[in-house]
Amino acid sequence: MGVYLSTPKTDKLSADGENCRVRFGLSSMQGWRTTMEDAHAALPDLDGCTSFFGVYDGHGGKAVSKFCARHLHKQVLINDANSSGDLPASLYKAFLRMDEMMKGQRGWRELTEIGDKGNKISGMLEGIIWSPKGGDSDKPGEDWGSEEGPNSNFPGPTSGSTACVAVIRNDQLIVANAGDSRCVISRKGQAYDLSTDHKPDLEGEKERILSAGGFVVAGRVNGSLNLSRAIGDMELKQNEHLPAERQIVTAEPELKTVQLSEDDEFIVLACDGIWDCMSSQGVVDFVHAHLKTENKLSSVCEKLLNHCVAPTSGGEGCDNMTVIVVQFKKPSSSVATSSTEQPAATAEEMRPNNVNGPQVPPK
Repeated sequence: MGVYLSTPKTDKLSADGENCRVRFGLSSMQGWRTTMEDAHAALPDLDGCTSFFGVYDGHGGKAVSKFCARHLHKQVLINDANSSGDLPASLYKAFLRMDEMMKGQRGWRELTEIGDKGNKISGMLEGIIWSPKGGDSDKPGEDWGSEEGPNSNFPGPTSGSTACVAVIRNDQLIVANAGDSRCVISRKGQAYDLSTDHKPDLEGEKERILSAGGFVVAGRVNGSLNLSRAIGDMELKQNEHLPAERQIVTAEPELKTVQLSEDDEFIVLACDGIWDCMSSQGVVDFVHAHLKTENKLSSVCEKLLNHCVAPTSGGEGCDNMTVIVVQFKKPSSSVATSSTEQPAATAEEMRPNNVNGPQVPPK
């Protein structure tokens, strides 16, 4: 069958939601690709004052992106740094924690169960012999390193995923990103990137890759991976003399913190299938235009996907596509009183888009 289908799959998975702080809409579409490897999480009420949104773009399979969509936000909540009020530190640790959780027998089992169909069947058969211990496998605080079995020495997946996460707590927005998915904010109609597209040719990224013993050819790490940060891809994280942050490919997130103001209208989180087709400002302009005619944010997202999908296979517009639009309600400092966690809606500084160096936009 190859990399592309004969005709694109344009049916979409869409959702909407809101609370007293934000309203959101999302949509995802497989497109021309033979499989859907994107995943996402949308939790407007992660806790009483916090909203969580994330897009995860898998490569080499869907298991890692789905694993992140299932677990990353839970790790943010249970981290000691979050308990002490340091949300950026909690996000940072949660990204690196994903790689640790995917190792060993339990990590192998879950990746197998949520991965491709053939692997899932294999995992179900082995699970008859090696069943999970300790009850609910989704319990956030459970010890992931305690289970033994035939894959206890599993080093982690060779597939991987980007992760771009936006967390809103009271009137503060924290964005954590590893990979080439992107978060953009609209302030008075102007687009500002809140994340860097982590590509191997970026000076700082290339320096780390070379220092860890890797190389860059034709914009790809070791001639294969076209991004320089990702969760998973454990074969590129095997230097025992280096910390996780200095491996050839790292899950270390870049963090940006923004104090929200009345000028901030919405954010857009999307995988590179969108950004390959449109600029940050182009997407912001598109959302603004369709907010005037659409009642649901998911409808705006669906129109954006339709706008980006290519008419023929090959090149831009043929990737999986996922987008989340989060609109701020006024005032942006409103705090919810409910502490009920809602299920996910799925199965520092800002820089103007595509310029070098951080710049704070005018308010």
